[in-house]
Amino acid sequence: MTDDIEGVGSTTDDVDGAASTARRAIVAKRVDAGTADLTEISKLAAAAGYEVVGGLSQTRTEDAAFMFGEGKVAELRDLVRRTDADAVIVDNDVGPYQTFNIGGKLPEGVEVIDRFTLILEIFGQRANTRKAQLQVELAELRYELPRAEAKASLAKRDERPGFMGLGEYDESVERDIKRQISEIRDELDSIASKEEARREQRRDSGFDLVALAGYTNAGKSTLMRRLAAEIDVDENADRHPDLDTTAESQDMLFTTLGTTTRRAEMKKRDVLLTDTVGFISDLPHWLVESFESTLDSVYRADLVLLVVDASESVEAMREKLVTSHDTLYERNEAPIVTVFNKVDQLAPGELADKRAALSGVAPDPVAVSAKTGAGVAELRDRVEDELPDWERERLVLPVSDDAMSLVSWIHDHGHVDDEAYANDQVTVDFQAKPSIVARARSKAAALAPAEST
Repeated sequence: MTDDIEGVGSTTDDVDGAASTARRAIVAKRVDAGTADLTEISKLAAAAGYEVVGGLSQTRTEDAAFMFGEGKVAELRDLVRRTDADAVIVDNDVGPYQTFNIGGKLPEGVEVIDRFTLILEIFGQRANTRKAQLQVELAELRYELPRAEAKASLAKRDERPGFMGLGEYDESVERDIKRQISEIRDELDSIASKEEARREQRRDSGFDLVALAGYTNAGKSTLMRRLAAEIDVDENADRHPDLDTTAESQDMLFTTLGTTTRRAEMKKRDVLLTDTVGFISDLPHWLVESFESTLDSVYRADLVLLVVDASESVEAMREKLVTSHDTLYERNEAPIVTVFNKVDQLAPGELADKRAALSGVAPDPVAVSAKTGAGVAELRDRVEDELPDWERERLVLPVSDDAMSLVSWIHDHGHVDDEAYANDQVTVDFQAKPSIVARARSKAAALAPAEST
């Protein structure tokens, strides 16, 4: 089957400049059965800055030499010539031998890029922090390692350098890749330790940590902007350093490669909301592992909001929910609240139908429109209901400067239900995390009694 779609996703004027400056690419995909969907790979290509000028797909078993059938590769060559494409982006995991063979059939200078190379290219473009750069480098090395090992095996078996056009084998390359992987892991472990200490510092300051998770383009960043308080977190404050104040909300994949944290606007609880890199389908285990440090913001949160694009089909939503659950439940212990976003795009009655159809994988979801604000108030209430329970406490303190400082501290770290003054005493009824209540009791016990007048 051929899906010859010239002009697929060719409107890229808002991606890395004008379309005229973008590299031109053909997207291609092989599937064992059914019909190949080129939508996501086209969006990924656009996110990387390519202008998608055509597409081709095939339904057949994998060809060991070319991935596609040899006749289909000839069609691909003709399509490249007609569209004057610079690259062919294959939405499959293409082996080094297959990449070499496909490239040999294409016009000279046309690059063959597989799905995971494209994803790494996008990650590399968006890596603006040391942590993100390390994770991209780690993913690239993990991607290259089996290819280096394959070159070693083939070269040793054939006893000729450059076997099958794969390049001369140097056994030191494999050792060097493993050494670099080990060094990067050590540095990422050090960064992770500092981030864990920072999370605990924020919890000690009375904050609950809520993470946004979900697939790319589900609207996580837009929802974060909707939930965020009007006043940005002070990134220079001692109790919550290095917090970003903005989150992008563009119609583009991977606009948030790193994590973005803002203070959320809630009724009682002090919440820090973190947006992370979006999931995408068919990610190999090695790639997920490479970004484990970023995903720690989800795994170690007090609550996870799993955002799903409700405008998609039930089948697509179910597949993404199942994959997300597999990723989250592997290590996550926090409760998960499913959020059906983009309900403003649904026809009357469609939301109820989707709720019923997906009740097995998304029980009691919250329906919102991050774009219009519909349902966001209900989501705020749900967040506070699902966060770990607070303890209630009542302290009777002497009226003194130290006591007033403690009362102010309780306001900052919990929710005061009542504050009353009588007979040189102040009575404070409040709710807070168990750790905050324990610290308040300790501070109260250390107060000197009020001086008699």
